[in-house]
Amino acid sequence: MSFYQFLHKSFLQYGEREALIDQFSGKRLTYKDLEQEVSGWANYLNRKGIRKGDRVVYIHTNSLEHVILFLACSKIGALFVPMNWRLGVAEIDEILNEVDAKIIFYKDKCELTNRKEEFIDVLSLSHLKEVSEDIPKHEISLNEPLLMLYTSGTTGKPKGVLLHGSMLQSNILNTVEQWGLREGDRTIVETPFFHTGGYNVLLLPLLSVGGTCILAEKFDVSNFYKTLKVEKLSVYFGVPTMFQHICENPEFESADFKTMRFLISGGAYCSEQLISTYQKKQLVFKQGFGLTEVGPNCFLLKEEDAIRKIGSIGQPMPHSKVRLMADGREAKVGEVGELLLGGPHVCRGYYKNSEGFESSLTGEYFKTGDLARKDEEGFYYIEGRKKDMYISGGENVYPAEVEGKLAKHEFIDEAVVVAQSDEKWGEVGVAFYRGKRDIDLKELREFLNPILSRYKHPHRIVRLEEFPLLDNGKVNRIFLKESVTNY
Repeated sequence: MSFYQFLHKSFLQYGEREALIDQFSGKRLTYKDLEQEVSGWANYLNRKGIRKGDRVVYIHTNSLEHVILFLACSKIGALFVPMNWRLGVAEIDEILNEVDAKIIFYKDKCELTNRKEEFIDVLSLSHLKEVSEDIPKHEISLNEPLLMLYTSGTTGKPKGVLLHGSMLQSNILNTVEQWGLREGDRTIVETPFFHTGGYNVLLLPLLSVGGTCILAEKFDVSNFYKTLKVEKLSVYFGVPTMFQHICENPEFESADFKTMRFLISGGAYCSEQLISTYQKKQLVFKQGFGLTEVGPNCFLLKEEDAIRKIGSIGQPMPHSKVRLMADGREAKVGEVGELLLGGPHVCRGYYKNSEGFESSLTGEYFKTGDLARKDEEGFYYIEGRKKDMYISGGENVYPAEVEGKLAKHEFIDEAVVVAQSDEKWGEVGVAFYRGKRDIDLKELREFLNPILSRYKHPHRIVRLEEFPLLDNGKVNRIFLKESVTNY
């Protein structure tokens, strides 16, 4: 059975249920409609000469066409490559030179007109569901790569992560079973499809059980509240910055969340203060963990543990194998180490970069670059990225820990700590924050003294109106670190 055949069973089972709603166009597709659209697009791709393994690129925001094209590619075994439309022309050109696509789809306009590939505006293809199906029968196994997501490339050349059908299916089965997703669940997808959070956190899992996904071009807090009210959302995924904006909005106190079964935060460290803000409204708020190479849903924090184990990402999902390594050995309980993950949800390589992928492996385990600790009950806590850790006076400092303490200050809404070179200590922390008023260093240290070791205290504090963000909604730490001397 191929990955598309696995999903196709749901299309037949839930035929008259709503599958996708496009907020930009206003179109609403049932599962029956979706199946017809996918068949038409798959037939079109076949007539254009697209075959198993060929690369098909799409450059635009979240939309119905985005999802339909991906599913059509998976039906015929083509490799779908959603591009970050926010990149500059030169950056996109560099990636396209590596991809060597057979065809490039776009929407409305495209500045890449001097390339050899064929460019097609998806808006010209609205008739495709009426095309009869005459696709040649090819054996497409779960071992075929179906989706290629490029990493953000903030620290080097972007890498094309190959996601095979078996990996996508494993993520769906784990997520549905362990999170308890069910027929009729509804969500809004605001994370971009060119990141793993777009397709893999909720969209594909919900399409496998008869759920409904509302597609938004981008995150907008006013639109979130409008959609919550009109579409009766039951599950929701976002990065911490999105949740911060949601609870800071005046509508938060009066908003009706009664249809919301749970909220999932991922992609970055989430402070206990932010989690508590939602739990005080009797909302089930969980932290998830994952990354492009291993899938987004690798840990489970059960509802009954969400308050008792606040700040934890939970315990490993079934079939997820976990190791914590500190200085080349297994980390002890409570000790911080690098998180390594293994299992069927781990990707099988980078496109045209096998050497880079091999260097990320230790045996069958993928080195995530994330630092974590495990408590005596087997619950895991993320302590930050390995690359973000700095050494001050010979002591390791983990920015996520410091940020968590800063977030407890009544006038700090959100904080980010980066390292700055220092002649005396080697490196020291600089704390950037969004908050209600200015805070001087003396006041900050008086606040931190009872709750944080002195060597971990920031040596400077800078208030910002807004944080610089990456395309996936995470704070751009690289930019802050590179520009720290400008503040």
